Amino acid sequence: MGAGIGEQGLGNRNLAPVPNPQSLIPNPKSPMTEILALIPARGGSKSIPRKNIRPFAGHPLIAWSIAAARAAETVTRIIVSTDDEEIAAVARRYGAEVPFMRPPELAQDDTPDLPVFEHALRVLEEGENYRPEIIVHLRPTSPLRKVWHIDQAVLRLLERPEADSIRSVSPPSQNPFKMYRIGADGLLQALVEVPGMPEAYNMPRQALPAVYWHNGYIDAFWADTVMEQHSVSGRRILPLTLSAEEWIDLDTPEDWARAENLVQRGSITPDDLGFEVQGTGSRD
Repeated sequence: MGAGIGEQGLGNRNLAPVPNPQSLIPNPKSPMTEILALIPARGGSKSIPRKNIRPFAGHPLIAWSIAAARAAETVTRIIVSTDDEEIAAVARRYGAEVPFMRPPELAQDDTPDLPVFEHALRVLEEGENYRPEIIVHLRPTSPLRKVWHIDQAVLRLLERPEADSIRSVSPPSQNPFKMYRIGADGLLQALVEVPGMPEAYNMPRQALPAVYWHNGYIDAFWADTVMEQHSVSGRRILPLTLSAEEWIDLDTPEDWARAENLVQRGSITPDDLGFEVQGTGSRD
């Protein structure tokens, strides 16, 4: 589990949910903003086999991200991008669309995010003449994502149309200014230098610049960022800053067991998350 999620669960809501975001902030680009939540979920997985449809606290893992997107006020459409027919069937059962199948060459272990999103946007535009303004990237491995964080990310991007994207970040558990590489000569070399601070690696942590780690909990970006800049971030990236206790990522079986235990014991409840997972074929 990337960040420490304590025995008390994810804590209180730091960002209040917005009852009707579309009416609160005028969209700078069109009268009605199309916000697509895209959930990539390939069939292959090495660390946790078939993890995207493996049961997590009573429901397939992917169902949790679908449910969060369904509860978000800002999201207007939910699509799962997958190469796997079984995942597609599960996604539809929990209320997401799967209007296309991802080609196998875009579902490899080393496939980066960009071609997956380029493919989705291209297929939707060519097949449906549909192009959203904003895409929200929801990774299935963050099942305990708070709904209001989704809405907050979208709203902040709408407020700052000059930005290319917004990414959730957290303080890292280790400071990169105290990290090294091993050079060809076998000696340690500072990984990152701090201008005006010789030997930053010998300074106390409190004296070092604040740094943040991209935790993958939620990203949102303009479609133009993908199709024109050929990037899922661009260069002008807004932060959605979360504490280390506010997010969870399932990388290992140990992460999975610990997170599932928090839900099963009631340390994390639907009220904490802002949604409840329900299998259905339609969106309310």
